[in-house]
Amino acid sequence: MTGAATGRTPAEGVGTGPAAPEFRHAMVVGKFYPPHAGHHALIEAAAARCAAVTVVVAPSRRESIPLALRLDWLREVHAATPWVRFVGRYDDHPVDYADPAVWDLHCAVFREALGGAPVDAVFSSEAYGEELARRFDAVSVCVDPGRRGVPVSGTAVRADPAGHWDRLSAPVRAWFVRRVVVVGAESTGTTTMAAALAAHYGNRWVPEYGRELTARKLARLRGRDPAATVFDVVWDRDDFAEVVREQQAAEDAAARSCGPLLFCDTDARATAVWEERYLGSTSARVRATARRPALYLLTDHVGVPFDDDGLRDGEHLRAWMTGRFRAELAGCGVPVVELAGPHRRRLARAVAACDKVLAAGWSLADPLVAPDSEH
Repeated sequence: MTGAATGRTPAEGVGTGPAAPEFRHAMVVGKFYPPHAGHHALIEAAAARCAAVTVVVAPSRRESIPLALRLDWLREVHAATPWVRFVGRYDDHPVDYADPAVWDLHCAVFREALGGAPVDAVFSSEAYGEELARRFDAVSVCVDPGRRGVPVSGTAVRADPAGHWDRLSAPVRAWFVRRVVVVGAESTGTTTMAAALAAHYGNRWVPEYGRELTARKLARLRGRDPAATVFDVVWDRDDFAEVVREQQAAEDAAARSCGPLLFCDTDARATAVWEERYLGSTSARVRATARRPALYLLTDHVGVPFDDDGLRDGEHLRAWMTGRFRAELAGCGVPVVELAGPHRRRLARAVAACDKVLAAGWSLADPLVAPDSEH
């Protein structure tokens, strides 16, 4: 089972709780589908009043977010309260608060997750908290049941993650974010487009690491030969693996603090085309790193003057590269929108495509809940 108990009692070896705790060991139960600000406030309330807290994360297997991820997210956000531990158990039993037999099934899951440790308080924001506490011979502590302090629920977040973005923690945002990747041949406006989209949506964008690496390589060459140009730069397989690694690391970092859309100037599929351009073929190592963004925007070279800024060397290959990008993206299973014409027309077409991505929303499987539940 994911998140199995460690074998120690809840109060042992888990840090220092409040100086004068009201309760020795509290339990918090939920699906955390996904974890949001209301969940965090509940956990913090328990941590402030208890020597030890066990948070039982108990989703059904039908749900769309893996249990292990939820545990990782919660542990990251609550790392400052090590006396709070997180335990995961799948709970596929039906939800019926009026059926004692169903209650028995759920409580058996929670008791197994606790590892037999007694609890003297159950913290909850739900109406079922009182009955759950009674079944554990514990005190029921209700926290913000009307959602006035933190007006959010899991149901609302699942229905509209973008509309509740400020209620999600950094790792949860990174999971929900939709990535829009701009690709194209040299000097076709990929950087201009990524920056313009970020400005339009008031969001972040991720620059092209390959350009940064090119500049560093050229600077090193000029340290030995001041007359060196970009045509003297040599590339090898490790360079392209580095480009993918650093590009994806920058994306992942930006995804934690951006809005619902993240704009990326290139990705691993584009890097595979550049590797083919310089080395004659694409390595399996680079191709295996390809991800699946929400949208590709391909900038056409036609009608775009070539800007020789000292780091570009492929004016004669722009038509070939546009064709290679088009072919590479055709079979990847991701929507591709080609951008042509003047910048204003390209931006309008790109914005329309991005708006369509946002309008499609996020498709998450419904949890097993009672009809009146907001958890």
